[in-house]
Amino acid sequence: MSPPRENAAPGPLDDTSLNQLIESLDADRNGLLDDLIDWLRIPSVSSDSRLRAEVRRACDWVGEKFAAAGLSVETIPTQGHPMVVAQTAPVAGAPVVLVYGHYDVQPAEPLEDWVSGPFEPTVRGGDLFARGATDDKGQVLTHIQSVCRWLSAGHDLPLQIKFLIEGEEEVGSENLERMLPELAEKLACDCVVISDSSQYADGQPAITYGLRGIATYELTVRGPSQDLHSGSFGGAVMNPAIALCKMLSSMVDENGVIQVPGYYDRVQPLTEAERQQWAQLPQSDAAFAASVGVKELFGEQGYTTDERRWARPTFDINGLTSGHQGEGVKTIIPAIASAKISFRLVADQDPKELTEQLRQHFDAVTPTGVTWELETDHGAPGMLAKIDTPFAKAAEIAIDAAFGTKPVFIREGGSIPIVTRFQEVLGCDCLLLGWGLSDDNTHSPNEKFRVQDYHRGIQASTRLWNEIAKQVG
Repeated sequence: MSPPRENAAPGPLDDTSLNQLIESLDADRNGLLDDLIDWLRIPSVSSDSRLRAEVRRACDWVGEKFAAAGLSVETIPTQGHPMVVAQTAPVAGAPVVLVYGHYDVQPAEPLEDWVSGPFEPTVRGGDLFARGATDDKGQVLTHIQSVCRWLSAGHDLPLQIKFLIEGEEEVGSENLERMLPELAEKLACDCVVISDSSQYADGQPAITYGLRGIATYELTVRGPSQDLHSGSFGGAVMNPAIALCKMLSSMVDENGVIQVPGYYDRVQPLTEAERQQWAQLPQSDAAFAASVGVKELFGEQGYTTDERRWARPTFDINGLTSGHQGEGVKTIIPAIASAKISFRLVADQDPKELTEQLRQHFDAVTPTGVTWELETDHGAPGMLAKIDTPFAKAAEIAIDAAFGTKPVFIREGGSIPIVTRFQEVLGCDCLLLGWGLSDDNTHSPNEKFRVQDYHRGIQASTRLWNEIAKQVG
């Protein structure tokens, strides 16, 4: 593939031309939605080997979309599913933006809980229901549509835009992470734009500047060589399930503070400005508790709910297994007990360092009569992006114009491990612009994307390229 020829800097559009471009999007709302529906019909479940051909079809769909718009396109094979890299022509003296997203989706099960088929996109009540609607086909397509519309309208973009659309985000992005250093020159950019998150609330768009990292493990406790009769041996042998419960209960105190020595050593304190800004957000603990079906909330003392979710590290038990799980009672002392556990980390915490801290902690708290082993699964550090950049200012202006409301700056409690790798390998700024809503049922039955927000996202993206050229130029 020959590289695209560099264009002379055309400069941003004037207000009249930009408004005409936005009006053309409004006039083609049905066509823009039909594109998304077409892509969503493809069951591109990356974790299901039976659907490899469908995953490739979703890859080809987006590649053909780029090619039809005149972008330079390359499909890059991996040891798993391929990646699509596309780019507009370089612009002399102008910034370069990389848009990252993924075309693979989560499995749709349980199928019986879907009102309409997961791969039969259906609009109900202003929402488009389908697997991948918001995670991430709908959100990344907003940026694809905006660039395609600039070009089809005959406008030269005032900067270069590159796209990296992968097919393995839902299974960990291992091939992308491994290949990123060798792709660094091809993907070189000043800023990465990612839309794979949510607005703060319905009608309140947000720019996310922080993500928590993650570290996951399985802790196994072993006692007797086999299950024992609880009557004959109870009281004489340490029960591994009890030992496991003791070890897990040692992890967090009654104030929600994690008890692993050294765990907080690298945690950056929240700034007073952040705390004041977040305190002004329309957050209600009562409404939040009701939304998740609990009577009251719990967390680390001294922090608000948003602060706990976004900027404080956590520990959670994700699964417990031991002894008899079938119908009825089986009075035994189980030979083995295990737990799947995870930590959400904040910026500067190191998953590898945590593993050593955790081993030392379990050594100190394990009851006598049992042994333990800790299996590491996967880990990634958290990230923080700067918010006082021309890219963030451009996004703020573009979103305000498209949504009619200024975005708030927030952090997210979830993890997108590849974002940190982009920062490390490409040395770029990051913009996380979420068009979805927190109740979009990502990874669950009846996933949806509000149709209005899909169109707002396209308009915001269309304006973003113009504003970046103004702010950075």
